[in-house]
Amino acid sequence: MSQAQKIPFLNLFSAWRPGEELAALAGGYLVTGAVIDKAARSIRAKVECPRMPEEGLRHQIEKSLALAYRVERVELEMGAAAATAPTSAPVAAEPAPAASAPPPPPPAAPVEEDAMAAFRRTEEIRRRALAGLKTASPREKKAASGGPRGKLLYGKHEIKRESIPMSTLELDMGTVIVKGDVFAVDHRELKKRGAWVVCFDVTDYTGSVRVSKFFPGDEGKGIVDGVKKGQHLVIQGKLNIDRFTGDMVLEPYAIMESAKPMKTDDAPEKRVELHLHTTMSSMDALTQVSPKAGPDKNVVKRAEAWGHRAIAITDHGVAQAFPDAWHSAKKIKVLYGVEAYFINDVDDRVVVHGDKEQDFTGDIFWFDIETTGLDKRRDVITEIGAVVLRNGEVVEQFSTFADPERPLTREITELTGITDEMLRGAPSQAEAINAFLDFVGERPLAAHNAEFDMGFIAEGCRRMGRPFDSTSIDTLILAQNLLPELGKHKLDIVAEHLNLPAFNHHRAYDDAATVGYMLVPFFEMLRDRGVHTLQQINPAMARLRTGGKARRQPKHLIVLAKNQLGLRNLYKLISASHLDHFKRYPIMPKSLINQHREGLIIGSACEAGELFQAVVKRKDFAELKRIASWYDFLEIQPLCNNAFMLRKGMVQSQEELKDFNRTIVSLGEALDKPVCATGDVHFLDPEDEIYRHVLLASKGFEDADSSLPIYFKTTTEMLEEFAYLGKEKAYEVVVRNTNLVADWCEDVVPLPQGLFAPKIENSAEELTSLVWGKAKALYGEEPPKIVVDRINAELGDIIKCKYDVIYMSAQKLVQDSLAHGYLVGSRGSVGSSLVAFMSGITEVNSLPPHYRCPKCKHSDFDTAKEKGIACGADMPVAVCPVCGTPYAKDGFNIPFETFLGFGGDKVPDIDLNFSGEYQANAHRYTFELFGQTHVFRAGTIGTVAEKTAFGYVKKYMDERGRTVNRAEENRLAQGCTGVKRTTGQHPGGMVVIPQNREIYDFCPVQHPADDPNSDIITTHFEYHSMESNLLKLDMLGHDDPTMIRMLQDLTGVDPQKIPLDDRDTMSIFTSSEVLGFVDDPILGPTGAVAIPEFNTKFTRGMLVDTQPHEFDILLRLSGFSHGTDVWLGNARDLIVDQGVPVGQAIGCRDDIMLFLISCGMPEKRAFKIMESVRKGRGLPDGAEEEMRAAGVPDWYIGSCKKIKYLFPKAHAVAYVMMAFRIAWFKVHRPLAFYAAFFSIRAKAFDATFMCQGMDVCKAKMREIESKEKPSPVEEDILVTLEVVYEFYLRGFTFEHMDLYRSHAVNFLPDNEKGSLLPPFTSVPGLGETAAWSIMEQREGKRFISIEEFSAACPKVSKTHIEQLKAAGALDGMPDTSQITLFDGLF
Repeated sequence: MSQAQKIPFLNLFSAWRPGEELAALAGGYLVTGAVIDKAARSIRAKVECPRMPEEGLRHQIEKSLALAYRVERVELEMGAAAATAPTSAPVAAEPAPAASAPPPPPPAAPVEEDAMAAFRRTEEIRRRALAGLKTASPREKKAASGGPRGKLLYGKHEIKRESIPMSTLELDMGTVIVKGDVFAVDHRELKKRGAWVVCFDVTDYTGSVRVSKFFPGDEGKGIVDGVKKGQHLVIQGKLNIDRFTGDMVLEPYAIMESAKPMKTDDAPEKRVELHLHTTMSSMDALTQVSPKAGPDKNVVKRAEAWGHRAIAITDHGVAQAFPDAWHSAKKIKVLYGVEAYFINDVDDRVVVHGDKEQDFTGDIFWFDIETTGLDKRRDVITEIGAVVLRNGEVVEQFSTFADPERPLTREITELTGITDEMLRGAPSQAEAINAFLDFVGERPLAAHNAEFDMGFIAEGCRRMGRPFDSTSIDTLILAQNLLPELGKHKLDIVAEHLNLPAFNHHRAYDDAATVGYMLVPFFEMLRDRGVHTLQQINPAMARLRTGGKARRQPKHLIVLAKNQLGLRNLYKLISASHLDHFKRYPIMPKSLINQHREGLIIGSACEAGELFQAVVKRKDFAELKRIASWYDFLEIQPLCNNAFMLRKGMVQSQEELKDFNRTIVSLGEALDKPVCATGDVHFLDPEDEIYRHVLLASKGFEDADSSLPIYFKTTTEMLEEFAYLGKEKAYEVVVRNTNLVADWCEDVVPLPQGLFAPKIENSAEELTSLVWGKAKALYGEEPPKIVVDRINAELGDIIKCKYDVIYMSAQKLVQDSLAHGYLVGSRGSVGSSLVAFMSGITEVNSLPPHYRCPKCKHSDFDTAKEKGIACGADMPVAVCPVCGTPYAKDGFNIPFETFLGFGGDKVPDIDLNFSGEYQANAHRYTFELFGQTHVFRAGTIGTVAEKTAFGYVKKYMDERGRTVNRAEENRLAQGCTGVKRTTGQHPGGMVVIPQNREIYDFCPVQHPADDPNSDIITTHFEYHSMESNLLKLDMLGHDDPTMIRMLQDLTGVDPQKIPLDDRDTMSIFTSSEVLGFVDDPILGPTGAVAIPEFNTKFTRGMLVDTQPHEFDILLRLSGFSHGTDVWLGNARDLIVDQGVPVGQAIGCRDDIMLFLISCGMPEKRAFKIMESVRKGRGLPDGAEEEMRAAGVPDWYIGSCKKIKYLFPKAHAVAYVMMAFRIAWFKVHRPLAFYAAFFSIRAKAFDATFMCQGMDVCKAKMREIESKEKPSPVEEDILVTLEVVYEFYLRGFTFEHMDLYRSHAVNFLPDNEKGSLLPPFTSVPGLGETAAWSIMEQREGKRFISIEEFSAACPKVSKTHIEQLKAAGALDGMPDTSQITLFDGLF
């Protein structure tokens, strides 16, 4: 058969969409014949293959084809291609055309032509049927001619028809058009196959879909380069099933950029949002204010783009969004505030309502009512009883029933004893109330829980149109304040406590008389407190309230900072609410707010506010005015915000919700206070609501799915929401008043601008003296020009920018640690500073590599330059030509600009690694240096991570029995990320406040994780947001300095004198020969096991790939391992596959700057390129062309473009110096090395099997490695086992644990025996406290039995005793003392 008559396999089976591997394999197949059996629903085909597939793979293809064509089976008769056939390239599958016309039929095979024609006809019928399903989507329209079109990123023709919602996508639709935003990109390059898998997720917020396609060669490069996260695309393609994931994906035919329609606020005058929550409202809101986000995500930028003049930030109880909101605002005023958790501890329920004044001897009418229920709107009065007491005697009384005009419920009859019979013929409601009020006259009223009784009387008066404004006294509130020792204050309980006569509770007259008798002792108590009249009672009550046990639910309150003083007071209030008043929430008591009210603006908040709740309870207008009078502005919100009241039956109609808002508007008019329409915004756009549903569901809210569209609304939308108030009033509350409140606020900054470092007396002079003192000690009285110039340049910037205090703070901390015998390792880029080295902050000398004579101070900076040596430690041994003394070798060639930028435009961040044993002392010394009230732990904010968000989404879907595709799952998870979950503390960060300032000038403070039992106080703001304003000392605890200290104690070797060019030590990074073994099958070829920086299998693999023989290469490997996208897929490929020298590959950020400068590029441009690359931003605009013009190789440019994060060279130097010293001990003092490693780093050491010999350890290693997924604990054990195995391999052994010789926590070496004595903590589960107690109790004694030992050490459990026995620690000791007593008798 001729080649032309054979049909490419993928052309014939065009409906089959295999995965990328199968597609590549089948691309070379040719079909020589095919038969369709309709009756058997089967397909048979003869296929020519360049290479015969394995049987299992053939079955896989047959099964996949059967699923695609919905037949019972497919049989493929595979045969090798004929040897005489001319060779040709495999024909790849062509993408199906976007147009509706079918593709031209393939040439027919002469074998069984009718069958092949039938096959094609069947396929065409199916294709048309599937295409016909698209009628359910919106009608396709031609784009208006002449309009601007987006750029075509892929495909041959522009997409002109309409898209369909992604929520409607079904697999059988075939070819579809969708439009949406790209929210995830995951293109994969298949280097070995020279192909790309294009993969990205898009959403239109009704649903999402993954766009995926395999492209051989560079066909997909246009999509890879053109599709970016955040783009708005139109995509035409075919829906298929991804066989790897089983998920529906869209295979694109065409991809076109499209302009995303942006929502605008077109009102001529814009409103101001005064109530808005960000992602810092814990697990409740999703509105972003991150400066990195654009107007499509950032609410501050959105408001600014809409033309709003201002916007408020009012998170629940916190101010943690302030810094980001501040940095986001360019031409908009940010109003800084909180929605506080507010408790009215002053006058939430006052004793006296009304303004009538009289002393306690005047007549007071004590009364009580009985009703048909608790709701004054729906229930009515059944009885009124009242008395007047004078001199302890009842002198007047009133009692009447009232006809309820309805039968009583059984519960009411049982409670009150009143029956329907008793009420028959009683006065009407109006008659009874009128009679009562006429009897009372002008006298004040008193009742227990008067709000209830007065409410029913007031409602009755309202119905009959009678004015009612009597003054009243509430004995319930009096009892709560005067008798705080009582848990409850019901009438009968208080009466019993006061020894009042027994009475018939829940009958009006008796209750009224009891109230009267109760007031007599209450008035005596008040007189004792200097209170003699009714109007003196309320002020006195405010002083008594804090002692009571009344439980108050916190309400909401808006607090805005009017000016900088107000902001400071706000920070004080937030701090107090977290430190002193935290009860599930950070509570702000009204009394505290009143103390710090200056500069604050108070708003009444939402439905959870005090005022709105009083309106809902339908308190009388006078009481509402009293409550509202405290606020500066009153809030009303859209009806949808309070729709839950309808759902829960709290109101019966929307009209009631409108009436609530109308009441607040009336209050504003009556009090001349602005009423402002606010949105209580929790997310930016309506489509974001689903994310909040997921978050609320994760917290267990039953109504998590209830619609609550509290998104950021335009002015027009808000005007429509309040149209029922009338056009003028709606404009007033939406636009005029919100702008008025915004105008009350000055331009406030949440953090003072500039650096506010603490004062250290003569810090600049002391720093200068230290630096030049050491410079002259190392380089002579007249140091070389390179040293002088570098010091002058650095000191000039440091002192000019007032960074000298930062340097001296770090210097004093380091010297204090050194004075106590602990080395300090530097982290970050502080080692880039020669001043830091000269002042003793770091051991890293950042000068170029050089020789210096320790005796005559002669120096040589030229030799290294001439020989191209990058690191002082790698210079050959040499002697001083002046005096013959062996040269010291120094210098790591690190530019200062990586630390402070050019001209000191970066605030220095000095990070130090203290010994874990000494870290607490370093923190204490910081308090001594700067004062207890001026040092705080650096706060952190924990947000929802992507993995956690996926868990929320999966649980949300599972609980609702819903399934979504992976793209939609990914979108929902992304939408939930970044929301605050908790707060914490940086493990070593300390923030220092200058002595002339308070912390409230910068931020509030709190306990980490809001733990009221913690004695640690942290900054409220995340510490990174303040690092340009305040001194932050980063003092982490680290194992390396602790290990170095122990090694020094065991050996007497000064670690600072260990040479960094020791050849034996360097050799273990390529071979283990110096350790006494070679190419061990478990440990591999190197000897780097247990060496910091190089201990993992990943880094040991790097050692094998690079074979380092120079210290500089070790530095690069440190950079490779700590960077992101620096080694794998980047430097490794260049070194291993392309032969690029290791020393030329990019390892650290400084490498880029130094290399570009060496190519002749300007220093500042080289610095800018380095900064962009190291932050993962790629190359700046125009940099690629400039680099090529400077002769930078293409591979170097390509490497820069891949990097996501680069390690500082100074950090690498500090780490590798520590690692090399530890490695020296491994080579030259091995037993001390293993003792220190097992004592300090081997937290997973388990004496029960690790001390039992090599065979036991190897068996345990095999056991763990055989597991498909070992636990984290097992992985730690495996790491320790490798070191134990090497320990045995080098001929060392463990002794049996000894009760009288073993240490609590440290392994003790015996150099003569070549052994280690394990500590007590190597027994699993035996903690340090128990171990130290054994050492204390054994002092000066010998235990006669295990029984005695157990009694002396109660912290050692029975299980521990059995394990100590197994470890040999209790060998020869009897179980009980009794046996020992009898031993001497025989």
